[in-house]
Amino acid sequence: MRPNIVSEAGVQTRLAQWWEGLPFLTSAVVVVCTTIYLVCLLAGYDSFYEICFLPSAVISRFQVYRIFTAILFHGSLLHVLFNMMALVPLGSELERIMGSVRLLYIIILLATTNALLHLLIALLVAYNPIKPFEYLMHECAIGFSGILFSMIVIETSLSGQQYRSVFGLFNVPAKWYAWILLVVFQLVMSNVSLLGHLCGILSGFAYSYGLFNFLIPGPSFYSKIEASSLLSTCVRRPKFILCTGGNPSAFIPTYSSQGTTSSGLFSANLWRNLSSWIPQRETSSQATQDDIFPGRGRTLGSAQGRQLSDGRQTVNNTVAAGAEIPVHHQDYVASEEEIQKLVSMGFERTQVEVALAAADGDINVAVEILSQQG
Repeated sequence: MRPNIVSEAGVQTRLAQWWEGLPFLTSAVVVVCTTIYLVCLLAGYDSFYEICFLPSAVISRFQVYRIFTAILFHGSLLHVLFNMMALVPLGSELERIMGSVRLLYIIILLATTNALLHLLIALLVAYNPIKPFEYLMHECAIGFSGILFSMIVIETSLSGQQYRSVFGLFNVPAKWYAWILLVVFQLVMSNVSLLGHLCGILSGFAYSYGLFNFLIPGPSFYSKIEASSLLSTCVRRPKFILCTGGNPSAFIPTYSSQGTTSSGLFSANLWRNLSSWIPQRETSSQATQDDIFPGRGRTLGSAQGRQLSDGRQTVNNTVAAGAEIPVHHQDYVASEEEIQKLVSMGFERTQVEVALAAADGDINVAVEILSQQG
């Protein structure tokens, strides 16, 4: 018998548990992008000039399909590996906040707006009357990193943290985090698309500041999609997360305000998390984010999600319905600031006041109660 058979089985088990802990859409994107790369590798396909985002081709030949093919294809093993490693924590966290269908819609929206901004900037630079520079019109951008930069901005905005860690080396103000990553990647990797990453950051800020609100439908839109027979197989999967209402572009108290330093996306904790493959944990009243972003405060939703009768998950899964909600002081009087934060998320004022009283002023628990009622 081989001496390391126990350790090998342990690694396989932990890897399987880690994979099962990933939400539906995040794991689906990883599978699709990885499969596409492997098929291209085995088939010897390397004509990425035909499917990358190329402004000149989009304008002259109206090849709009490049908007979406460009984010699914990758140029090398390191390219797809690094992007998917970054997607796992980012996509998992945002999917648990928004739900699987809503996050898919947001990704499509970000891909489209990134492409439009890319085209606009390339045209302005190429045809400006002062000093035309046509290089950007012929730059071939490929990979999921533009969407990742948008996600970085959105997740940083929702986290409420004041500082983020860059590769676990030093902390920077949260508002500069995405810009510093942009500069670092541009200096370290000479062949990355500066404009593609820049447009991702701009789209992320546009979403965070509510500029896309008129393009984002209400919860009933996602509910209808989830109820569609076409998605019945996906919705029944345990990893699928339902949209439960609220406004994901407004303030969401994803973390407690006690901590001021976040572990950040590209920190040593990320690599330790990806290498350990430890299954995510859940406590009786709330789940911690230690398995995804170690060192942070509390989260709104649990890692695994509350299981419904048909095996589905919901985002608001740490507070049970009815009598199981812990109510300690019904005479708690919420401040106007707390009320307005929750009202801005789409909840009714009366329900907000009751929920805050039931939660003793804990905004995280109040959001869970409101979502449970919705």
